[in-house]
Amino acid sequence: MLLTIDIGNTNIKYGVFDGNDLRASFRVTSAKRKTSDEYGAVLMDLLASSGISVNDINGVILSSVIPALNYTVCHMCEFFLGKKPLVVGPGIKTGLNIRVANSREVGADRIVNSVAGYRKYGGPCIVIDFGTATTFNVITDDGKLIGGVISPGIKGSLDSLVQGTAQLPDIELEFPGKVVCTDTVTNMQAGLLYGFTGLVEYIVNKIKKEIGRPDAKVIATGGLGEFISKETDCIDVVDRRLTLEGLKMIYDLNNEDQR
Repeated sequence: MLLTIDIGNTNIKYGVFDGNDLRASFRVTSAKRKTSDEYGAVLMDLLASSGISVNDINGVILSSVIPALNYTVCHMCEFFLGKKPLVVGPGIKTGLNIRVANSREVGADRIVNSVAGYRKYGGPCIVIDFGTATTFNVITDDGKLIGGVISPGIKGSLDSLVQGTAQLPDIELEFPGKVVCTDTVTNMQAGLLYGFTGLVEYIVNKIKKEIGRPDAKVIATGGLGEFISKETDCIDVVDRRLTLEGLKMIYDLNNEDQR
């Protein structure tokens, strides 16, 4: 079995693949001050709860946007699983031609999502990840990652709004059903969620015009992707497993000679 690990700014996502089947997936909080023992103890419990033995894991791949956690998680894998992870970064095979000003600046999560989006759905495509940041990645029909957009994340924007004001409350993220609202909570819900829906639609339309491909497929992933997709027709596919499957694709590509 293959263990895939995606270290994000808010959460660490684990996936366990048995062949091409995603056997189990887990999500834990990204915490820089946790030790490898703490991460390992939690992972062991999560694996056991899914009936997966440590001995079943024969490979590990890791992508990360928090460099400070890389050593901790890699050490955890080596100590608890006896496996050194393949880390997504410079020099690794991805199958993508990354055509940006500085390829080293492209986050590992964006590369992984782009790989999966292109290989699963073809190009040209726009892959949107609704995570701590909302990222748009643009891949051509011949597999070139030519750039994208980074905008604030929905949850982070809400936190900033609440923490930066004296009287605005924390709210549930749900569409109020109309834009013109009559109380503070629904005013905030309308501004945040319809505002982000408009942001997504505008950026997607601008990308399609710039690349001259109105037929580009739009794939959304991340926690709030399905949520926003219900309010717009500009998203073609919602794929919550995209990042984990992208990690498996990259692992397989880099271990072809061992299969």
